[in-house]
Amino acid sequence: MQSVKFLDLGRKDYKETWDLQQQVNQKLVRKKTGSGDPEAMPYLFFVEHPHVYTLGKSGHENNLLIQPAFLESIGATYYRTDRGGDITYHGPGQIVGYPVLDLDNLKMGVKEYINKLEEAIIHTLYESGISAFRLENATGVWLGNKGDSAVRKICAMGVKVSRGITMHGFALNVNTDLSYFSHINPCGFIDKGVTSMQKEKGSIQDMDAIKKLLLQHLILQFGIRLV
Repeated sequence: MQSVKFLDLGRKDYKETWDLQQQVNQKLVRKKTGSGDPEAMPYLFFVEHPHVYTLGKSGHENNLLIQPAFLESIGATYYRTDRGGDITYHGPGQIVGYPVLDLDNLKMGVKEYINKLEEAIIHTLYESGISAFRLENATGVWLGNKGDSAVRKICAMGVKVSRGITMHGFALNVNTDLSYFSHINPCGFIDKGVTSMQKEKGSIQDMDAIKKLLLQHLILQFGIRLV
């Protein structure tokens, strides 16, 4: 069973968190090549970001529907990133998870890795009274009826894997202010909506309780031990 260091960063700037991920990523890469600290550990970060829009390396700038001056007026920032996927929003009331793991040690490929992240989210939602599913040709976790125009995303995913080491991850909308999604085509889609646990349940959700449940399912899916 692989030991993984868990750290809840609380509310933290997106770029600072991205830099932190890169530091851990590089330590794990050097460990694999035998040129670094043999005790370097994989990490799982939980974080809430201030309002920020991020665009994946294959994303399209025109999916950001507002100008830089308007970004400032709503207290948001914008970054192009090196993850997969298109544009998404991060903000308060959202659980963002950044696993920095060695997939070779876990004996899994990228497709299985993403599948397990989605599965952990789906089980967390199920235990919270929300039925969710995967959507063909669209990463993340969805609600509604497959093929229905009312299909809506509750958890976005975008990852980067280099030399078997992961970065970036998932963003689960718990008590998220969904109005911020109106300024983008979320994940590049123009025909699908977004939602949150708060919206689906009709009340503010206990973030700490959701985090605890989510951690349990991540442990089960990946067969890891958090330290």
